[in-house]
Amino acid sequence: MEKKTIAQARIDVADVIRGLAVLGIVLLHSLEHFNFYSYPKTESLWLQFSNSAIWDSATFLLAGKAYGIFALLFGFSYYIQDSRMQEKGTDFRLRFLWRLLLLFLWGQINAAFFTAEVLVLYSIVGFVLPLFARCSNRTILIAAAIMMLQPIELAELLYALFNPEYTAPAPLDAGYWGPIFDVQNSGTFLEIVKMNLWEGQLASLAWAWENARFFQTPALFLLGMWIGRQKLFCYSGKNMLTWITVAGCSIALFFPLNALSPMLKEFMANKAAAGSATLIISSLAKFSFMMFLVSGIVLLYYLSPLKRLLSKMAVYGRMSLTCYITQSIIGSFIFYNWGLHYVCDFTRSLLVGIAIFAVQYIFARWWFKSHKQGPLEYIWKKATWIGKN
Repeated sequence: MEKKTIAQARIDVADVIRGLAVLGIVLLHSLEHFNFYSYPKTESLWLQFSNSAIWDSATFLLAGKAYGIFALLFGFSYYIQDSRMQEKGTDFRLRFLWRLLLLFLWGQINAAFFTAEVLVLYSIVGFVLPLFARCSNRTILIAAAIMMLQPIELAELLYALFNPEYTAPAPLDAGYWGPIFDVQNSGTFLEIVKMNLWEGQLASLAWAWENARFFQTPALFLLGMWIGRQKLFCYSGKNMLTWITVAGCSIALFFPLNALSPMLKEFMANKAAAGSATLIISSLAKFSFMMFLVSGIVLLYYLSPLKRLLSKMAVYGRMSLTCYITQSIIGSFIFYNWGLHYVCDFTRSLLVGIAIFAVQYIFARWWFKSHKQGPLEYIWKKATWIGKN
């Protein structure tokens, strides 16, 4: 039997990681009521404890990490697609730019229901992948490292340190969330869609800019592409040692970075500098923990008895676009005024997220019995190659 190259073979562990990331996203978004932060007060001490434990645990494990894994695998998927086309003698880079435009349209559909979606951001910064696709591994890692260090925020930090009178401008997204909340709380479906597609998109992109996503996201894209080049998701003794090293280094970096981040605003007199430094350090802390999670999943998949259990998540990861968009539709229907307008605490919100995942997972299992791709993935692929003979 002919041995498949990494570009030809499907890397199951990547689908497992992607599936777990999408699960993390739906659970976190459910706790946030899909960016509609409306919760009842409770007198029950048990529920107060449960709510606090669930929220603190979820934000620690998932906030900024599930999205980061999703972005990392976006870059990895690009590498697989680009390599496959190179083997066929086709340059995928221009076609990928068209694919990004299609992703922008998918993002508009998603944004109509959910204000904090990431597909539009992906479509904007995704050009870095074809731009660096023919560069050396060293160049890719240097570019990723520069972007991960937040160059604009770093420049603002240095400027603030040398200019103590400098005051950071007000957040770009500050004026948007109040009106958006009001429409989510009392608006009709059409009013919510109208708000989401304009003010909601501006708020989401402004928030992404204020929270280090415009540089961290393309850095993760490039890192994912580099991981694909190194074939690190394939099993080998060398790769397992690499992932063990990544896990150890990541967790060793996370604890001091995570501890330092909340201290900066308290101990730095220059508040503008403290804000920039906090953003840089906190984004690096989240990145470190995200890499610990990725390495941990890879090691558990290949080196533990949990492989069979983890493998069941691959089917969910293969339908990530479909699941990501439909969770926004379902979630906004459950929590927003145009649907059920369900007001609940974190404990019940978590149960809602688990229920959404369960429905999607059952559908994915059923769908792949007779299809090779998820429904939206199939449409995206067909549209990507439109006009290709």
